[in-house]
Amino acid sequence: MAMVRRYLEALRVPGFRNPKPVVAVIRLTGVIGQGASPLRSGMTVAALNQPIEAAFRIKRLKAVALAINSPGGAPAQSSLILKRIRALADENDIPVFAFAEDVAASGGYMLACAADEIFADETSVIGSIGVVSAGFGFPGLLRRLGIERRLHTAGERKGILDPFSPERPEEVELLKSLQRDVHDSFKDIVRERRAGKLKADEDALFNGEFWTGKRALELGLIDGIGELTAVMKERYGDKVRFRPVGPRQSWLKRKLGAAWPGGGPSASYAGAIAGDLLAAVEERALWGRFGL
Repeated sequence: MAMVRRYLEALRVPGFRNPKPVVAVIRLTGVIGQGASPLRSGMTVAALNQPIEAAFRIKRLKAVALAINSPGGAPAQSSLILKRIRALADENDIPVFAFAEDVAASGGYMLACAADEIFADETSVIGSIGVVSAGFGFPGLLRRLGIERRLHTAGERKGILDPFSPERPEEVELLKSLQRDVHDSFKDIVRERRAGKLKADEDALFNGEFWTGKRALELGLIDGIGELTAVMKERYGDKVRFRPVGPRQSWLKRKLGAAWPGGGPSASYAGAIAGDLLAAVEERALWGRFGL
């Protein structure tokens, strides 16, 4: 093999002596967590594990770039995705860069913390380091309609925060206790990944507020203002090659994404469509929190 290498170098085979560096690009877009229908799977560690592993197997890999555009979502999935990226980055000794687009907030910012360096646009929305739980309550409506709610459980707290029953202070406190635990874990991740870089008091950084990229830079939540292609070319030269890596689309998504047979969706797809509409409303609410 060494003899073949010397022979090729002697012949000055193009690209052999100085192969072009490669940057893998993983796009992390949308709400984090399992979707409400087969059409909207959401970002999960199960869906992203294959592309993440594929990114770190690319030959002549110099870095992995995360293109992030997410308002957040499930905290556990955010943490699991971060841990998978970090495990492979440390194992392969490959630097990771995160680039926020419209928004990297809440779980989206947690994903950015998987990177060694975080960049954003001046107008990107960054932060929202907190935990939120939202829902609706309908006990008054049921009374007006003359509907009786019947809820039977085995386990004192099994029916906690049932939307059709009156809210109880002790149940709200239990939920808040859970939120505090999740929030503490989120803060620990930011402290570890941004160690020595944070430039503001934790009470200000970890209260759920969010900022523009310009302000986030001043607070130490990001490392610079910049766009993926320009920053990577500055680091690795103008000849750097970008290799996008993404999750494979399921058979069902491909099937439903094509033209409907007979000019319209069949009855078997009705449930998926209804779930998709509900997920779209919930997702729209998450993006709307950040004015997007």
